[in-house]
Amino acid sequence: MERVQLKEDLQFSRIIHGLWRLADWKQSDQETLALLEQCLELGITTFDNADIYGDYSCEELFGKALALKPELREKMELVTKCDIKLLSDQRPEHGIKHYDTSKKHIIWSAENSLKKLGVDSIDVLLIHRPDPLMDPAEVAEAFRQLKQDGKVKHFGVSNFLPSQFDMLSSYLDEPLVTNQIEISVTHLEEFHNGSIDKCLEKRIAPMAWSPLAGGRIFSGDDERSTRVRQTLEKIAGEVGAASIDQVMYAWLLRHPANIMPIVGSGKIERVKSAVEALNINLTREQWFDIWTSSLGHEVA
Repeated sequence: MERVQLKEDLQFSRIIHGLWRLADWKQSDQETLALLEQCLELGITTFDNADIYGDYSCEELFGKALALKPELREKMELVTKCDIKLLSDQRPEHGIKHYDTSKKHIIWSAENSLKKLGVDSIDVLLIHRPDPLMDPAEVAEAFRQLKQDGKVKHFGVSNFLPSQFDMLSSYLDEPLVTNQIEISVTHLEEFHNGSIDKCLEKRIAPMAWSPLAGGRIFSGDDERSTRVRQTLEKIAGEVGAASIDQVMYAWLLRHPANIMPIVGSGKIERVKSAVEALNINLTREQWFDIWTSSLGHEVA
């Protein structure tokens, strides 16, 4: 498996496994452990979670599975996120869905994630969403304390625009290591709003959530989905891909920003398909064929 160097002491697997839907998979702890082991066998060592996933349950489900074979922790990079506060029976004190990037909440959330995951440290903690009430100096204090206490090794953000990324970065002792953003063949916004450019400028690799466009490409009957699906099917035939999802992953992998797709499936066959996409090399013309199909017009 290809590795991506984020920092001198931090590498991610190029394909990342996402746990957003872990609770929906209705697996036993042993079944989840088996899935984690299969991912590791494929070379996927980076696992993406968040405090809110599964209505605040997925971190604990992951932790219970890992507790069955704790030695696997040494083979993994664990990512989790904080700052979204959901309306939930698990958090009856929340009166409205909102964001909280206060020092108190970031530290509490990280410590709570450590308990649920059953580990001593988090490899990368991300601020999940930009907070309009963010005090960057307070965030920096929280990061500094978590780092000094050995609870979090590195920090990043998720869904941040370039200006927000720069603003927070200017207050920090160490560079942010990634920005987790939505990127797919039908979600091109990050190419237009400067987020991909910012990653290239800062030499950081972005994590891509929803890399398969939320599954709309497979069954959507709208004009754009139909148009892009036809192009993907054509190119799949040209490159010998087993399915169009492999072409969607290959399209992301072709970009020089070292985009790291997050595969959020509990089916190992789907995970294997993503890994196999690493062997597909799209030409520049094939890449632009997909780009223009998504735009709905040729480039200027």
